[in-house]
Order: sequence, then structure tokens, then C-alpha cells
Amino acid sequence: MAPSSRKSPMSGNTATADAMHADSNPRLTSVTARVVMAIAVSLSLYQLYTAGIAALTALVQRSIHLGAILSLTYLLKPPFKSARKDKLTLWLVLDWLLVGASIYCTYYICSNLSAIFERQGDWLRMDLVVSVVGVLLVLEACRRVIGWIMTGVCLLAILYAIYGPYMPELIMHKGYSIERIATTLWLTTEGVFGLPLGVAATFVFVFVLFGAFLESTGGGNFFIELAYALTGRFSGGPAKTAVVASGFMGSVSGSAVGNVVATGSFTIPMMKRVGYRPHVAGAIEAAASTGGQLMPPIMGAGAFLMAEFTNTSYLTIIKIALIPAVMYYLTVLLFVHYEAKKYGMEGQPRESLPRALTVLREGLHFVVPVGILVYVLLANYSPMMAGFVAVVSTLAASLAADTLRWMGGGRKTTAGVDLPPSPAGFAAVEVKSIVSALEKGARNAVMVSIACAAAGVIVGMVTLTGMGLKFSSLVLDLSFGIRALAILLIGAASLVLGMGLPVTASYIVLATLAGPALLNMGVPLLVAHMIVFWYSQDANVTPPVSLASFAGAGVAGANPMRTAFTSWKLAKGLYIIPLIMAYRPLLGIGKHYSLLHWSVVLTVVTTTLGLVAFASALERYLLRRATWLETILLWLAAAGLFWPDYWADAFGLAAWTAVLLLQKFSVPGRRMRLEPG
Repeated sequence: MAPSSRKSPMSGNTATADAMHADSNPRLTSVTARVVMAIAVSLSLYQLYTAGIAALTALVQRSIHLGAILSLTYLLKPPFKSARKDKLTLWLVLDWLLVGASIYCTYYICSNLSAIFERQGDWLRMDLVVSVVGVLLVLEACRRVIGWIMTGVCLLAILYAIYGPYMPELIMHKGYSIERIATTLWLTTEGVFGLPLGVAATFVFVFVLFGAFLESTGGGNFFIELAYALTGRFSGGPAKTAVVASGFMGSVSGSAVGNVVATGSFTIPMMKRVGYRPHVAGAIEAAASTGGQLMPPIMGAGAFLMAEFTNTSYLTIIKIALIPAVMYYLTVLLFVHYEAKKYGMEGQPRESLPRALTVLREGLHFVVPVGILVYVLLANYSPMMAGFVAVVSTLAASLAADTLRWMGGGRKTTAGVDLPPSPAGFAAVEVKSIVSALEKGARNAVMVSIACAAAGVIVGMVTLTGMGLKFSSLVLDLSFGIRALAILLIGAASLVLGMGLPVTASYIVLATLAGPALLNMGVPLLVAHMIVFWYSQDANVTPPVSLASFAGAGVAGANPMRTAFTSWKLAKGLYIIPLIMAYRPLLGIGKHYSLLHWSVVLTVVTTTLGLVAFASALERYLLRRATWLETILLWLAAAGLFWPDYWADAFGLAAWTAVLLLQKFSVPGRRMRLEPG
């Protein structure tokens, strides 16, 4: 065969690509891009307006937000991988029909709001049609953006609501009609437009937009360079800085989700820059921000509520809460450190890093918006207002800096864009930068908003069927008087309640319903409330409805469910430490104990070592990658150090010491033979 008669695979792929390109319709692509830009920019401006200028009714504000998000989803995401957006096909026509349906279903709510409120329960046929179509639009958007797992959970929740009478006796309910389910999900704030979407449509979007403005104006690069200058010589330094910073900010912000989007705008890009995978960066921020609710002095308003419930001084609450909170952060830091070591994220030589003073001098104007943001948060303004102020101050600082550069003959903006000499050219560059930031903010918010809308379906079914309260009451029946089992059941109940309630409300309900069960088992009052309060946080980082994880995924541009499962792993201290509280004097409470009592000190030491052993066993890493023998010993060490007996402590400490010696003194050649691969 002549050489010219053969084609390589590469040339065949090129020919196919050329054929596809020739078959595309540039005009259609241009029209779609313009429509996407118009919707995205309008949505961002609308969100800024509702955040800082005029608030709207919850159902109206959230429905307009969701209508725009659904439209962007169907314009940007194909129904399957091989479907094309650059050619007129049946699938493209269907996508545009779905856009029209999304706009109409949300317009229907806004135009009939008063009538919808008046006829609650006495629905018209059109109410039912719009509700069914709206829920299906959300499920299809969830399938395209997130995947089948969360869509399947939503469908199972709906099926559970329909077939309640046929369920096992423990979870049986009377069952609900399609009309009741659909209208609850679409025409009330108990379903799609409930708490999860309310979070996404308010401060999450505004802070995602803040991150987009930082990136477009060069502020994101400034903070990344500053983090490099300060922490670049440490292994995984920016991530460790992010954990500590999120802890301090979360303690006073009162919201894990708000803290994720506020500090995550800076910390998540830093972590990605040094090598952390996007879903891991988002998960680290979510786990760290959740811990902020456990860290004194504010504890997300939990300290004040607990003091009131238990008739205890506020000072006592923050005193006993400090040590467990520090332990939680130690666990997160260990996971961060091991991730850095396993993926070779070593520190860099000092001479290869930028100088901190030089970076500060060139980007000092970006410190002003951050200072304003911190002040507004500490001054007790709402997260929405804080996000609005952050966006406006970032834009103002960037415009002022660019204007001074242009007037001084500078050639580039703070973002590195060329500066034209004419005033008209300068104005055009700035307007283009602003429009780009507005569009990017809306695009970045699509994933988290769709995730929260789908979570609203689960929330609505949990609320409608009474599953949340049913879980709490089952604690007493299913624990059989076993304290550890009761605590685990309370954790499960808090997870279900957390789907529909904010952390504070979840704590109140659990303390009222499940708290007495712990008291009857001999758990002291303050310990019982602290256990309930810790578990009331778990819905932030536990799938399928982990709002802090979804917010972190939105900022990181990662898959929400993958981020949620990773944050669930990182936050393991949230589940382990309350069990220790129930069996050992970790809090130093009781007439025979104080924080300096020998048994309290011993508990703190053994629990800390147990958490180190647990994290090391889960990651299979301590001083280096652990062999299977070392991993088994680490699991045994963690179990022994957590077990509430002194003989178990001694056994766990011996196992822990054995692993440490093996890791420190094992021969490298033999170690390599023991390791897998």
C-alpha cells in the first residue's frame, strides 16, 4: 500500500473536527453567547439591587433568581455530551423551549403572587401544571449540572411522599397526591424556593460575584501572591492559613455558608494555585467554616442560646467550648497537611517567592475592600449587605487605581490589561471589565444554585411527610438505653432536620426533643446541650444536603457532591468529639472536675492523640505513607485512645508509639517493599 493512501488516527480526528467546525453555525453561536451575557449580567445587577438597595418578597426574589439560573443552565449545558450547541438540531430547539418554560414558570409566580397566597390549598388547574413543569425543570437542570446521584435522591424523596402508606411502619405516613407535592414544592417556600435556594439566591451569589470582581480586577492574583509570599515555604501553607482564618471569621460571622463564600473568595483560589484539587479546596473551606460555629466567643449565636437554655453564664459556655473546638481544627489541619504531603506540595525556596512588601505596595488598594468587608461583618450587618459593600468597594478601589495609573501614564490596569491613551478607550476597557465580572459571577453561581434548588425538593418532602420530627422521636425508641447509640441517632436526626432548618433552629428542636433522652441516660445538662449543638452543625458538611460544601463547590468550580463527600471526611472530628464528651470529662464539667483536673488533662491528651491516629489511619499517612501493618496499628490506636477505659488508653498509646517508631526508624528499602505498589 502506498504511504499516501494511509491516514493516521490523528489526521482522522483532525478531519472530523474540521467537518464539525464547517457544520457549525457561527451566527447561532453568537446569538446564544449574547443572550447568555444579557441574562447573566442582568441577574448579577438584580442580585446587587436586592442585596443592598431594596429587598423583595422571598418567593419573588428567589423565583426570579431561579428563572435566570435555569435559563443559563439550558443555554450552557447540553442534555448529553454529544449534543451540540452550535448547530440547529432538535435538541437545541428543545433547550430553547426549556428556557421559555423556565421563564414562564417563574413569571407565573411573580404575576400571581397575591392570588397564590389567597388560594393556598385551593389550587387551580394551571397552578398544578406550572408546578409540575417547574419541578421537572429543576430535576433536569440538576441532572445536567450535578448528575444522576442527587437527581435520584430527589426522585426517591418524591416517591416516598407519594407512597407513604406502603412504607415500613417506622417511616410510614398517610401519603400525598401529586397536586399537593408539586404545589408545595413550587408555589410555597417549603420546597424548591425554601431555605437552601434562599441561601444561594442571597449572600452566596453576592460573594461569588465578589470573587468574580476580585479575579477580573486583579485582586485575586494579589491575594494569591501575598499568600505565596507569606506561606509559600511551608508544605500546603495557604491551605493551613485558610483553615485558621476561616475559624476566626466563622466564629463571629454566625453562618458557615456565609463564611465559605466570604473567606473562600480568597482562600480557595490560593489552595488551587499551590496544587489542591478544586473539590478538595472547596471541602477544606467548608469544613473550616463549619468549625467556626463551634469556636468561641460567638459560636454562631449558639453560646448565647446555650447559656439561656441551661441557665449558665456565657463565660462558662465559651470556657468549656474552647478545647473541643481546637481539637476539631487540629483534625482538619492534619487532613490538610497529609493531602499536601501525599501530593508532593512541598514548600518553595524563599528566593523563588515574591517579597511580601513588594506585593503589598503594588496591590495595597485591594486591602481596603477586605478591611471594609471585615468591618461590616463585625458590625453585625447582614451577609447580603456585607457582600454588596464588598463588591462595590472592590469596584471603586479598582477604578480609582486604574484611573491614577492612566493619568500617570501607566500602560496596564491592575488586572494587567493594556490601557489605551484616549479617555474613550480607557472607559471602554473599564466597562468591558465590569461586564465581564458580572457575567462571570452569574456563570459561577449556576452550579451551587441548581444544587440548592434540588436540595429544596428533598427539604420539602422531609417537611411535608414529617420525617424530621419522626427521626427525633425515634431516638428514644431505638436507642435501647445505650448512650452511644442515642448520640448517633441524634446525629442522624440533626442531619435530617438540618435539611430544612438553619443551625440555630435545628439546635433548638433537637435540644427540646432529643435532649431529655440524654439527660435520662445520666449525661450532664451542659454536656447534653453541647453534644446536640455540635451535631446540629452536621448538615453543613454531610451529603446529600450540605450547604457549606455546595457553596465551597460554587466558589471552587468543583462538583458539588464530590466536594460534599470530601468535606464530610475532613470534618470527622464533628462526629467523634461529641461521643467523647458523653463518656469522658472532656469539658471539665461536674463537682469533681475542673479544666486542670488530672482526668480532664488525660482525656484531652488521649483524645488529641486519638484524633491524630484516626486522621493518619484514614489517610494512611503519618511521617510518610503508612504500610498496611502501620495502618491497622493506627486504627487500633485510635480505638484504644477513644475508648473510655484506662487500660484501653494504655493499649492505644502503645500501638501509637509502635507506629511512630516504625515510621521513624524503618529501613527505607524495607519500607518500600512493605508499601503497596
